[in-house]
Amino acid sequence: MGIFDIFFKSRDEPVNRTNGSSYSFLFGPSYAGKRVNEQTAMQMTAVYSCVRVISEAMASLPLHLYRYNESGGKEKATDHPLYFLLHDEPNPEMTSFVFRETALTSLLLWGNSYSQVIRNGKGEVIALYPLMPNRMRVDRDDKGRLYYEYMANDTDAPTMKGMTVRLDAEDVLHIPAMSYDGLVGYSPIAMAKNAIGLALATEEYGSKFFQNGASPTGVLEHPGVLKDPARIRDSWTQTFGGSTNAGKVAVLEEGMKYTPISIPPEQAQFLETRKFQIEEIARIFRVPLHMIASMEHSTFSNIEQQSLEFVKYTLDPWVTRLESSMNRRLLSPGEKGKYFIKFNLDGLLRGDYQSRMNGFAVARQNGWMSANDIRELENLDRIPEEKGGDLYLINGNMTKLEDAGLFAGKENTDNAEVLELETDKE
Repeated sequence: MGIFDIFFKSRDEPVNRTNGSSYSFLFGPSYAGKRVNEQTAMQMTAVYSCVRVISEAMASLPLHLYRYNESGGKEKATDHPLYFLLHDEPNPEMTSFVFRETALTSLLLWGNSYSQVIRNGKGEVIALYPLMPNRMRVDRDDKGRLYYEYMANDTDAPTMKGMTVRLDAEDVLHIPAMSYDGLVGYSPIAMAKNAIGLALATEEYGSKFFQNGASPTGVLEHPGVLKDPARIRDSWTQTFGGSTNAGKVAVLEEGMKYTPISIPPEQAQFLETRKFQIEEIARIFRVPLHMIASMEHSTFSNIEQQSLEFVKYTLDPWVTRLESSMNRRLLSPGEKGKYFIKFNLDGLLRGDYQSRMNGFAVARQNGWMSANDIRELENLDRIPEEKGGDLYLINGNMTKLEDAGLFAGKENTDNAEVLELETDKE
């Protein structure tokens, strides 16, 4: 037994029990008393909005497979089978947009995205199918190699009810989010369950407030002894409870008196709490508030900057995470030095029309963009090469610093030669 075997076998199975291993860590009731998991969290509008904004933005980005060419540049590898899978249809059941939206939703809620990689006899990837993270278990065999166990059910296929499918690591495109061990990501929902639980509890409180007639609960006092107090309470709730009964005039008989005992919502800072929890959830997912329809802290001057920060600090890390995982799993060892998978973020970084035109003008005049380069970015037809569409131009008024006196010196020499000729003639 070599030293490599000793160290490799000594590694334990992934111990992160937040997700992907044994779905049991951190989920359950929050301090606010509300049970929080991925499904209940999505009932909170702020969580739903954040997940939708990020997943749809990522799914909308152009995704291409490139190859390095001999000149050191890159070109789209449209003839490679993987290009069609990533750009158009990863499997016969869904588009590339739906596949990537599903992958990001799993990442944002469960902290892991799993997809089964289907290969042909030559080892080429021919399909990608997303898998549910809460039914996946990551483990190691006796030699320390990772493998995946997926709990299938009858929603996957009629013949797979209650079946456990074992998949090798090379047959699973696993994209983990932040994690403790670098192998299995932990769920943002689980980590922030108390903040989300408070938001759910606050929303339920508001619903109950209107259900009870938009008035505080209280005590019905009677000067005598009641034989059936439950009947009177139910009658009161039926007559005056619910938002549809709000504003009705109550008529009390036999000296009965109503005394409210609850704290009014404005004293409990109900609205402020709801606003703050929206900010808390936006902070979890690093989404600007204006992108989930909260404009309280946004102005005309800073909203464009916030949108650029969303691309740079929110989307870009997810883009890098997906690109590196896809390059690692979907490309063969022989292809990794020739091909690479890349998202295009240029569309989200585009400014307004005037800013784009000014930038293109600078690029065109300084020779690092041709007319066709610009037209491709603006989704315009190419200019034929014979008409100069691929020419790179520079401003003729510009010259190198060391050549600044070259033409002046040549001019002085020419003048001296002319004077010398005229002198000889005389």
